Amino acid sequence: MAPPIGNGWCPGEKKSRIASSSEPLRLRPLHRVPGPWRPPLSGPIFGAYNCPLHSGKQRQNQNAKRPPGTKGGEVYKQWPESPILASRMTQLDAYDYELPKDRIAQTPLAVRSDARLLLADRNSGKIEHWHVRDLPELLAAHDTLVLNDTRVLPARLVGRRSLTGGRWEGLFLAADRLGLWKVLGRTRGKIQPGEQIVLVDPEGRDRLTLELIEKGAEGEWLVRIDSEDDPYAVLERVGRTPLPHYIRGGEMLPEDRQRYQTVFAQHPGSIAAPTAGLHLDEQLFSKLAEKNVSAAYLTLHVGRDTFRPITAESLDAHPMHTEWAHLDAETADRLNSCRAAGGRIVAVGTTSVRLLETAAVDGSLAAYEGSTDLFIRPPHRFEAVDALITNFHLPRTTLLVLVRTFGGDELIQRAYREAVEQQYRFYSYGDAMLIL
Repeated sequence: MAPPIGNGWCPGEKKSRIASSSEPLRLRPLHRVPGPWRPPLSGPIFGAYNCPLHSGKQRQNQNAKRPPGTKGGEVYKQWPESPILASRMTQLDAYDYELPKDRIAQTPLAVRSDARLLLADRNSGKIEHWHVRDLPELLAAHDTLVLNDTRVLPARLVGRRSLTGGRWEGLFLAADRLGLWKVLGRTRGKIQPGEQIVLVDPEGRDRLTLELIEKGAEGEWLVRIDSEDDPYAVLERVGRTPLPHYIRGGEMLPEDRQRYQTVFAQHPGSIAAPTAGLHLDEQLFSKLAEKNVSAAYLTLHVGRDTFRPITAESLDAHPMHTEWAHLDAETADRLNSCRAAGGRIVAVGTTSVRLLETAAVDGSLAAYEGSTDLFIRPPHRFEAVDALITNFHLPRTTLLVLVRTFGGDELIQRAYREAVEQQYRFYSYGDAMLIL
């Protein structure tokens, strides 16, 4: 596999959109408009590619309708039959909630698996309170955890404008083989093409200069960096951990380099962490193995839009972002065998869910490599996921929509209310939920 840097961008590509619906009361299967292919860069980190040719294997039927009924495993919750509830769950206001500011975790716990774990049981409707370290008691023999092994890039950039000396902040998005980067940037005043930015490393040293070439329609800049090194090596020298704004205003501490990264991270390419995996450590994996709970790995590179709030009033009108993903044939076969033997596929994080559901047809998984723009929302029928470990998510985001679609609207709303009452820690460095 040759994972791309920053989802592998090609100049001139267009953003895909989700088909909208003017009949919210009508229950119908999910439709998706295929997004543009974002080719992986060749080599272990970065190299040449031919844009926009598709050099990997992408399933031709990935956008087919998903049939109702069982999906290879027991379906605990189906889409509600009430047209009133169905309509409400397609409107954005249904995914809003209030959270006290002090519930937003600012630092990780000293021990990853000491995070609290809210158990939401879809069969009984019960809610219980555990810790992540208790997973060996909550999962069964032959279950398989599915983990996203993407690695977070040090993608946050800080520098100053050569022309004015003013502070500039940016976020690396992607790179191409010609040495051009795609970044988001912000500064006081109006910045013009041709200006130069002096990048400053986390220790305050001037490192490199980038030149602004052209501003895109969505605010991103095409820039040229004065280095011939591969982007990952450059980012390691000058970049910072791309923390969400709600964690200390995005300002990293030295320990964030290690803690905003899963212990099993392998393939560089994300600009945000698959946060559910942050709770798992080597000691917990050993205890799970003793219980005969195994682990399987896939890769989905998390992009900038993952945590972005939905702005359209109807979910059907939201333009879903595209992310690069990879599931190999051996892992797909293992997961199919897991279910055949009576085990459950336990997705760790919403990114794992997105890829599994993208790669599944009629309850069976197959190898997948390519981009996915799957927006999991009502009335999606889950084909490849039996249980989910996930963090508590921001309101009005596609992540919260996915979780409530999977767990059932009433149960997950109740779980969030109870998590607030019980003083759970929220968001990226916060606690977790297990939905069975």
